[in-house]
Amino acid sequence: MKLYIAGPDVFRPDALHWADTVRALCHERGHEALIPLDGDTATAEGIFRNNLALLQRADTVLANLNPFRGAEPDSGTCVEIGYALALGKPVIGYAAALTALRQRVGGGKAVDADGYSVENFGLPFNLMLSVPLQMVAGDIAVALDLLAREFTQNASLSARQA
Repeated sequence: MKLYIAGPDVFRPDALHWADTVRALCHERGHEALIPLDGDTATAEGIFRNNLALLQRADTVLANLNPFRGAEPDSGTCVEIGYALALGKPVIGYAAALTALRQRVGGGKAVDADGYSVENFGLPFNLMLSVPLQMVAGDIAVALDLLAREFTQNASLSARQA
């Protein structure tokens, strides 16, 4: 299975080492990792087009939803998730903790420090991310475990229906 690996990890100081580690982890589990660092373009337009092409090739997206440069997930990751969902691809999101948004951002209050309301659905992220995604608390290895369970369950269901 081809897995697009979304998230802010491409900005890490050790991004190339991280990418090699993720590729190996996916390969050990029988998957091919498609990582936004894959490609030879360095322009904003080229990177954007390359990432869309990788998303189109992917069977599934694994998305790092840990807060990045603030309280919310990386905005580029959110765009990639939306694109994948529009293509009908499943997305598994992962974060170190799946604390409810109101608790995490508003400290349990109905408004944040700037006076904006904080939704109270008990979801870890804005409902537009939380509702369509399968999510797990943990890292990419935990997301791969969920993918394996889902694939096994779906294969079992397909075999029984055949």
